[in-house]
Amino acid sequence: MSYAGETKLWRGPDSERQVFLSTLPAGRSERRLALAVVLVSTVIFLVAAPFAKAPLPAVPAFLPIYQSALVVTDLITAVLLFGQFGILRSRALLVLASGYLFSALMAVAHALSFPGLFAPTGLLGAGSQTTAWLYFLWHGIFPLLVIAYALLKSKQHEASKPVGSASTAVLVSIAGVFAVVCGLMLLTTAGQAALPVIMQGNDDDPMKVVVATSTWVFTLAALVVLLWRRPHSLLDHWLMVVMCVWIFDIALAAVLNHGRYDLGWYVGRIYGLLAGSFVLIVLLVESGKLSARLSDSFASERQQRKLVEQTSTELMAVNKELEAFSYSVSHDLRAPLRAVDGYALMLEEDHAGRLDNEGQRLLGVIRESSRQMSRLIDDLLSFSHVGRKKISQSDVDMAALAREVVAEVAGDGSRAKVEVGEMPAADGDRALLKQVWTNLVSNALKYSGKLTHPQIEIGGQIENQEQIYWVRDNGTGFDMRYYDKLFGVFQRLHSAEEFEGTGVGLAIVQRIVVRHGGRVWAESTIGKGACFRFALPRRA
Repeated sequence: MSYAGETKLWRGPDSERQVFLSTLPAGRSERRLALAVVLVSTVIFLVAAPFAKAPLPAVPAFLPIYQSALVVTDLITAVLLFGQFGILRSRALLVLASGYLFSALMAVAHALSFPGLFAPTGLLGAGSQTTAWLYFLWHGIFPLLVIAYALLKSKQHEASKPVGSASTAVLVSIAGVFAVVCGLMLLTTAGQAALPVIMQGNDDDPMKVVVATSTWVFTLAALVVLLWRRPHSLLDHWLMVVMCVWIFDIALAAVLNHGRYDLGWYVGRIYGLLAGSFVLIVLLVESGKLSARLSDSFASERQQRKLVEQTSTELMAVNKELEAFSYSVSHDLRAPLRAVDGYALMLEEDHAGRLDNEGQRLLGVIRESSRQMSRLIDDLLSFSHVGRKKISQSDVDMAALAREVVAEVAGDGSRAKVEVGEMPAADGDRALLKQVWTNLVSNALKYSGKLTHPQIEIGGQIENQEQIYWVRDNGTGFDMRYYDKLFGVFQRLHSAEEFEGTGVGLAIVQRIVVRHGGRVWAESTIGKGACFRFALPRRA
């Protein structure tokens, strides 16, 4: 056994696949499409704005058709966003999903309270101001929720995800949205007398322009915040489109128009329906793409599984053949070695007196070489067995195991002062971990054995998600320029004449530690000793 070069196990960070609308970055084509929608909407707005006050025939069926479609699209969008929240646990998505649910419920309340649709003055105890105030509260609060989404999607907030189950968070959010909508309904019905007058029948009161402008400013602020909060996901780009269209919606239906059933009123609501559909359409398209990718992944996984099973079967057969071969080679090599060593021993015992000093020396070289070859065969067999042996899991008292190894390896005749400190227990194969300690302690004893006062320190501690163990000696050490040779098979940094060994022991250490999911490394200064460390995963 000898010092050899370190093997490092690099663990890269887990890469999350960005397959959701809220995490998927927008490509060039998606950005161009979103920009094209905004440009077309702008052109339509500029064409319709001068004629926003032009009266048109009242079509009572228009509003329930529009509101029903809007409710359906907003509800489906909310459900899909709640679903993504359940997977990603993003507070921002929870807020945005609640915003779309709020929009759907407010659309329902707005339709039920609309005068002349289900009742002359509307249902739910609605008055002459209820419908208009519901519209502005609806179009003012939703942009505020979009702003909250944009602010919450930062890395700092996403790192602190909601505690508890996703279903509980969704249920609490739904209950909260229902409570808010009911409160707004109560405010605009029972408390409408306390609200400013913004409608005179079907015509606008001058006060309406002030309220509508405030709502319009909230929507513009949401657009600005979305632009400011980078990086932009695909969802962010389409929310920006929604806010742009809402700006045109409010401008046509509440600021530039004259009242209900004029051109601005109709076109503004068509804008609102389109705005509610954008995110839903993109969600459905991306869900379809995700389903296709998942289908491809499952097919690829099945193929890979078949290949793995086939490879495993082949490897099992090869392992059996290698095991039989290794035992055969071991027997075939040991037989002539035993003969060589035996005949050399006979010559040494029976005929040593007839040989001169050189002859006796050569007999000693023969016997030592045969013993060296025998140790090499043993180490090679041990190295091959480590790779094939199934690892058992048990609770291993590492301090007690290290003391046991020291007692076996050092013995009573050792001059080395060995200190075994406290160390955390480990989960692993006790027999294999004993091999690790045996190799490391043997190395420390060997390379510090020529000192007058050899000292060896053995210890361990917990660091982050690892349990670190070490064996430190004050012996010969090794040159860090040859650091890359650590744990290589047959790699030696000292001559065989100076220190005996085959150069396989530390390769066995590396293989055992890696099979336990750990890593191993060392540091040294020539003439001042070396410290070998190995880390195992922290116990659950």
